[in-house]
Amino acid sequence: MANALVVRGGWEGHRPVEATELFLPFLAENGYDIRIHDSPAVYADAAVMSEIDLIVQCVSMGTIERDEVNGLRAAVAAGTGFTGWHGGIADSYRASSDYLQLVGGQFATHPGKEPGCLVHDETDNFLTYTVDLTPLGREHPITAGLTDFTLTTEQYWVLHDDLSDVLATTTHPVQPWQPWHRPIVSPAIWTRQWGEGRIVVSTPGHSLDVLAHPSVRTVIERGMLWASRTGSAS
Repeated sequence: MANALVVRGGWEGHRPVEATELFLPFLAENGYDIRIHDSPAVYADAAVMSEIDLIVQCVSMGTIERDEVNGLRAAVAAGTGFTGWHGGIADSYRASSDYLQLVGGQFATHPGKEPGCLVHDETDNFLTYTVDLTPLGREHPITAGLTDFTLTTEQYWVLHDDLSDVLATTTHPVQPWQPWHRPIVSPAIWTRQWGEGRIVVSTPGHSLDVLAHPSVRTVIERGMLWASRTGSAS
């Protein structure tokens, strides 16, 4: 039996408990023994981490201690898979550059609606946008068989580097009320090899309805199996 570690917490707006609960049955059905922790403190426990095949993290913002991020990096380098969605992985531990380097992409913003359309709640940042598969994404085990899909939710603008393999992108268009003057392409789904370990990040996932979207859920679930130390996909 494989071992999955679910680490959840941070900003409650991303519903870390409810969001991760959506995927616990899938993990159990695929033979994982599941351990749940409410902070990254477990990452500093080398004995526990040596037994983990897959980490599913949902911790938006929050903080992480140096021994904790070092433990996470070491576990992934040794072969533990690491995955998550939206702010739970791409906007975690903002003050840790070592964590940022591990994940390879950091939330910068989610552009909002035209000022005249604002109603001063979270929907001000909900835009309709397309997740566009890359040529690699059309062949990769995580996204093969999927087509480009449209969501109405937060569209992440991500700062990133070239170590990641991008499976899907999203484009932020030029808007008269925004200061940028050419379209900006951001990774929306990517994988990353770190030592012997695999990392999978999906930026869609702000709310439970987005996580239930068939394409989003497929990406997350396939990503768990692909990232895992015991995953059979190549």
